[in-house]
Amino acid sequence: MIELLEDFPQKMKDALRLGQEFSISSQISPISVQKLKNIVVLGMGGSAIGGNLLSTYLADELPIPIIVIRGYDIPKFVNKDSLVFAVSYSGNTEETLSTLKKCLKVKARVIALTSGGKFETLSIENNFPIIKVPSGIQPRAAISYLFFPILKVLEKLGLIKGRNEEIKETVNVLEELSKEYRSRSPLKNNLAKKIALNLYQYLPLVYGSEGLLEAVAMRWKTQMNENSKWPCFWNVFSELNHNEIVGYEIENNINRQVKIIYLEDKEEGSLRIEQRREITRKIIEDKVAEFIVCTTKGKSKLARMFSLIYLGDLVSYYLAILNQVDPSPVAGIENLKKELAK
Repeated sequence: MIELLEDFPQKMKDALRLGQEFSISSQISPISVQKLKNIVVLGMGGSAIGGNLLSTYLADELPIPIIVIRGYDIPKFVNKDSLVFAVSYSGNTEETLSTLKKCLKVKARVIALTSGGKFETLSIENNFPIIKVPSGIQPRAAISYLFFPILKVLEKLGLIKGRNEEIKETVNVLEELSKEYRSRSPLKNNLAKKIALNLYQYLPLVYGSEGLLEAVAMRWKTQMNENSKWPCFWNVFSELNHNEIVGYEIENNINRQVKIIYLEDKEEGSLRIEQRREITRKIIEDKVAEFIVCTTKGKSKLARMFSLIYLGDLVSYYLAILNQVDPSPVAGIENLKKELAK
């Protein structure tokens, strides 16, 4: 997996190429999108996170909402005026196959993203446009292929502006971070290794803020679960100020095992949110093991968002090494699927 992580900037370029080469069909054209009421992303796990990232990243630009649907069913608002990106990296995700079939019944406009499997077969049978992504990668490691092609399609449809400069900066930022975080980089110069070592044998809680870093916090949590084989939880400001903050009132040994990771973006967020973050830290800092602050890099929203995604991915990898586990297999998920198949 480390090779994939260190090669992330190149994978991003390849994913952008896929999106650029995708041909808009007559079913889904810039003319037809004028009637769209919503954009829906179907997916589970690592195949769905791209939708969450797009939703927060494009919230201040898209005139219609992006809704991520995880599960077997679709809400009633999904219909012929919905643009649906049906995402299953493997092509065989049970829940997403179910929702894809239901989108077919309501005549939603579907674009499929997959590496093959039943998804590809069903899409070909129903003339759904397909963005075929490379196979042989864990879905969570294929995030570039499940984010950037959708971004490019939305651009081609005229729903968002072109962002060549943002993309160029993001590649440059990730190339620099790749040098810092790579496995050959010594601990003293490697922030990802330092954070992983700091988290070893502790319970990480990842706190983001509403907006750009909300889905990034979710990504950190799921990467710790799947790569590090370790429990991890996440929340966002200011929602956590209305519930989770109370969970620290009673001093106990569990809280002493908690290390809180603050994901910070100084370019975004209101003064009020910053005040909430600072006050929250003062209230609970002496009740947990430690606070770790991770700050975005870069100027553009895209670069800042992916700088922390990339850091979290590498932290989860190095924590897996400390836990003496292979980060790639997900035995718990595979065992569950076997039991369900009986």
